[in-house]
Amino acid sequence: MSGAGPSLYPGESPKWAVFKFPPDAAPPAIPPPVADAPFTSFRNPFPIPAHIYNGVLEPIVPLTIATVYATSIALLNAYNRKHGNKPWRISKTRAFHVFVIFHNVFLAVYSAVTCWAMIRSLKHAVPHYSKPNAVVGTVDALCKIHGPRGLGDAVFYNPEAHQWQSKNAKIQLDPNGLPQSDDLGRVWNEGLAFWGWIFYLSKFYEVLDTVIIIMKGKRSSTLQTYHHAGAMLSMWSGIRYMSPPIWMFALVNSGIHAMMYTYYTVTALGFRVPQGIKRTLTTMQITQFIVGATFAAAHLFVSYTVPVSVAYQVADKVLPNVNASSIASAASSVTSTALPAATGAGLAFLKKWIYRAAGDEGLAENVFAPGAASSPQAHVGANQHAQHPIHHPIHHPTHTQMKTVYRTQYEHVPCIDTSGQAFAIYLNLIYLAPLTILFMRFFVKSYVRRSSPNTKHRSTQQAIAKSTRDAIHGVDREIESLGKSAEDGVDAFVNGRGRPASNGNAEKKTEGKQSVNGNAEKRNGNGNLSPENKRFVDSLNMKVSQELERMGEGDEGSRERARRLAREAVKGERGASRYEEDKDQSKILGRPNAE
Repeated sequence: MSGAGPSLYPGESPKWAVFKFPPDAAPPAIPPPVADAPFTSFRNPFPIPAHIYNGVLEPIVPLTIATVYATSIALLNAYNRKHGNKPWRISKTRAFHVFVIFHNVFLAVYSAVTCWAMIRSLKHAVPHYSKPNAVVGTVDALCKIHGPRGLGDAVFYNPEAHQWQSKNAKIQLDPNGLPQSDDLGRVWNEGLAFWGWIFYLSKFYEVLDTVIIIMKGKRSSTLQTYHHAGAMLSMWSGIRYMSPPIWMFALVNSGIHAMMYTYYTVTALGFRVPQGIKRTLTTMQITQFIVGATFAAAHLFVSYTVPVSVAYQVADKVLPNVNASSIASAASSVTSTALPAATGAGLAFLKKWIYRAAGDEGLAENVFAPGAASSPQAHVGANQHAQHPIHHPIHHPTHTQMKTVYRTQYEHVPCIDTSGQAFAIYLNLIYLAPLTILFMRFFVKSYVRRSSPNTKHRSTQQAIAKSTRDAIHGVDREIESLGKSAEDGVDAFVNGRGRPASNGNAEKKTEGKQSVNGNAEKRNGNGNLSPENKRFVDSLNMKVSQELERMGEGDEGSRERARRLAREAVKGERGASRYEEDKDQSKILGRPNAE
């Protein structure tokens, strides 16, 4: 404990006590404060019973839903691929189209409201930049999310003492030893407790995005599946353990989702949206992963100091009956100035009266009238006493008394207090690490290639932008290859086929590929031509044979040349079809096709 003022200490190593697995169950998540009446407060529009609030935060809930979701999507992707990626019958109905529009509008509006709720909670929690110690105050507001507003006034859970505490002795807890529900000024009670919990539940509803894609006969990307399953676990851990950086996940993710579902709504209504907007949204998603991972990890390595009022016991020497002594001085002053002509007996009477009025009979008894027999001056000659009165000062004994004084000191506090808060952070890092590492790897490769001396580019900014797009596509391709392998493995396991076939052999099976116009080009397992191509070959053979006979060539020679020309023609037809298919797929993925 030291320092002349609040200080920030970035880069400090966290305590090993927070790296505990499984993390401590204490403290349980605190439900949002109950408003006086429903819909009276934007920070908590309606009450949520504690048993429901913590019931859905049991770890079995997100683990089960995420596992079932990922497995189901792998099986449905394999099912669609087997059936030529044909749209399901229900996807062609008007009711399905209306549902898709309603789903996207609902999520766009809800995400925008959640984003605003998080912005509002930060506005109420973070001090204005013009305030004293605004930097440390902002760090304190983002690290400690319970209690009233003010540097050092937060309420935090002490895992060593197994109780909630505050550095400010004036901050009171409720009768159950929990933070007061009416404490405002920190992000938990200002909206994170309510809107963060609802946002966690919305991650389960968002899986309908994938169901819609599957019903349209398309393949759900592995990146999308990974994102949805990981988001469930990330939001769960952040709210369950009340981890400080979870507000950013809710804020940024809801903001991007508001734009993303607006884009989906516009396209569902039949309007054409530039491809650049979709790429921008994808870039924002990847950027969110990188910034979010960095911000969350920083909480583990930050500490700071807060003002603490410390009580000290100080020894103080005091005189007994200080009031009586003061009154005695006043009495002497009064009798010597206000009553200069009073007789000696009158002065003595006045002093006695003043002492008795002060309640000090002891001092009053020591006042004697001049000439009295009991007076100390009675032993002195009358003439000598009259001319030179002798004053005997009264000595009062002193004693030591302990007095409490308060001094402000600055105490070191970590940003993260519990193993649960730390667990939520490194679970998010584990979720985001593969995406971040892949992105950085592809970005460096692409940027180095674009920045080589032999490469011409207009500016560094353009090179970075192109490298970013290439890195995003690289992440998508890498994850897609892993996802397809996983889907084949799940499909083979469920159907009991053992090890899945390789990509080369899989192409020879009766699965078919989607052509440019969306129809599957059917082939059998031996690679024979489809009926459409077979009719084309027969017609071509007939025309060639007729032309050769007209030219006078022999029967045998005509047939041989016809076969050769037919094979060349069919080969050219296949190549053109494959080229068009690849070109269309490149447009869908937003990648440049090789022409």
